[in-house]
Amino acid sequence: MENFLGLIKLRIKRGTNLVACDTRTSDPYVFVTMAEQQLKTSVVKDTCNPEWNEELTLYVKDVNIPILLTVSDKDTFTVDDNMGDAEIDLKPYLQCVKMELRDLPEGHVVKNIQPDRTNCLAEESSCIWKNDKLIQEMTLRLRNVKSGEITVEIGWVTLPDSEGLSQVEF
Repeated sequence: MENFLGLIKLRIKRGTNLVACDTRTSDPYVFVTMAEQQLKTSVVKDTCNPEWNEELTLYVKDVNIPILLTVSDKDTFTVDDNMGDAEIDLKPYLQCVKMELRDLPEGHVVKNIQPDRTNCLAEESSCIWKNDKLIQEMTLRLRNVKSGEITVEIGWVTLPDSEGLSQVEF
């Protein structure tokens, strides 16, 4: 685990209003890429509003590398169809994590991040204190497609014997 700053727990919650690739529905899954890491969710059959609620774990070496989410439609006999993509910029969240906050009231909002041209946020996103840890919930608007959003949550895991974010400049 050399040079790892920590881990990101990425919960892929759900997709909303995804493009129908198979007549009236799709069989969507999410492919997650961060640097050389590649993970994917299970396929949810026959829906444009899938509920995954799956947690994936990624290691973080560089806070400047975003997480890329690509939603695809699983096809049996042809190449899977692209249903759009979105990026998660970790920096706003990790700036909050670096504060090393403790014992905040449940639901306390530490920071709000506004949607703008530099991110994929569909609406305001908040870094909040939940179950004794800091998380960020966000709804991302998919790019390169007519419609679709994906709702995710990220959380930080500090590794033992790691410098963590103490030496990171934002």
